[in-house]
Amino acid sequence: MSYSVFVDTALQLPAPDVEALIEGRVIAAMPRMFIEPGRSFALYPANISINLLPHEQYYRSSFLPIAKTSFSQLSSETVLIKAWAKCEWCQILNDPESLEALSQLTVWTTEALQQTLLQRRNIFLTHLRVYLLPQPLEMPVHPSGNFVSLPKSLNVTDSTPVLSDSIFAKRRQQLEKLEPPEHPELEELQSALVHLSTTNPKAKQLDAEIKMFLGWSSDKPVKPIKPDLAWIKTIAALGNRTKELDTDKSNYRAGTDFEIVVRDSLKFLGFTIDYAHKGGAGGLDLLCSKPYPLVGECKAGKKIPNDTAVQLLNLGTLRLQDKETLAKATKLIIGPGVPTTQLMDAAKKHGMAIMNPETLEKLVKLQSNYPNSVDLFKLKEYLKPGQSDDEVAKYIEQVEQEIKVRSDVLHSLKKYQEKSGFERASVEAVSGAYSMSNALRPLSPKDLHEILVELSSPLTNYVGRIKGENWQSDRFYFLRDLPLDD
Repeated sequence: MSYSVFVDTALQLPAPDVEALIEGRVIAAMPRMFIEPGRSFALYPANISINLLPHEQYYRSSFLPIAKTSFSQLSSETVLIKAWAKCEWCQILNDPESLEALSQLTVWTTEALQQTLLQRRNIFLTHLRVYLLPQPLEMPVHPSGNFVSLPKSLNVTDSTPVLSDSIFAKRRQQLEKLEPPEHPELEELQSALVHLSTTNPKAKQLDAEIKMFLGWSSDKPVKPIKPDLAWIKTIAALGNRTKELDTDKSNYRAGTDFEIVVRDSLKFLGFTIDYAHKGGAGGLDLLCSKPYPLVGECKAGKKIPNDTAVQLLNLGTLRLQDKETLAKATKLIIGPGVPTTQLMDAAKKHGMAIMNPETLEKLVKLQSNYPNSVDLFKLKEYLKPGQSDDEVAKYIEQVEQEIKVRSDVLHSLKKYQEKSGFERASVEAVSGAYSMSNALRPLSPKDLHEILVELSSPLTNYVGRIKGENWQSDRFYFLRDLPLDD
């Protein structure tokens, strides 16, 4: 349940430290004084001189680029406050032997922690639960100190935490016990992506997913950053063309445009296209060699001509030069409108599926929203002789439902961990949580286990798995959401 609190002061911390807290990279700060647990305050990114070591020696190399950027962006006149925090615990450290372990869990070097301890005699390691403000607060720069007064009191809520309850609890336990980081090699990789992610969308996506995996950001779904796939929305329009809309195009040019987008579509779905055969007048429009032979004809316009099935049969025979191979190949006609009785009879007789451009566009959109979700061998079963749009629509719905079920399983695992506080969940526990949810369909514990194993594959990585002696003793933990298409 959300709560609100009035905040009228701000804790001054070095700007890089505030940035690390807002990023979720750390959950602790080193103020110069002991802070009572339960106290709430805004986070003031100050141009505080460390007076101990140069930046290069004070901050760990993986964080140094961000630290330098934070200092360079400070203004001499105003400061921008983006977050507030609640002190959960203030840990007093004075054991030099613990500093190396602390360094591995924070952004400070061991040398910086040693200098701090020498200067202050104690390190006040304040554990902070950080929340973002709805709107940043700009205020004049204040002289250095521990706390400064805000121009006006802020009525803040806990509705926008940087980290979820479960992630914060895990990170806090790790810090209290000074447990070593689980994936230091991924931290190094993330630091290497800092600059690249500003200009490269794929690097930005990888950076976001690594942060979430490391527990540096909340476990909210990370929407995939997709390449420019605007062409997908043109499939149906190119297939359903009319002369009125294409006054500047010849029939040949319009037909070629549709052939090109159909070949691009099939390649996107996973077919291997034979580009040595590019169609054109008197040629076969489509020839795919893998994962199974497929030949096809594309017809743009208002309807598919009656002789298309015969044309596909003749051209396929000439191209493959083997009636037996042609008989085994999948045969597909893609074009607009409702097929005539003559075309339908010919298509059924020769085992040819007829698909509208709209259906092809839906298939490609499915593959775009959920990469590799289209199983071409399963799709083949729905390419029935004659008009196959209804059958393919059933396949698309089936895939979307399977994805929804997996999203429901992930949601149940996530909620169970958050409510129970346990880091891992048994199949029985997840099954109980799933049965209480508003899931799409019921699952037996065995079926649910199979889905959890599938989601824990290195190729999917939505769930972590600790293998037991048998399937009932396996333990699972949530890693990331499976965002559903809106």
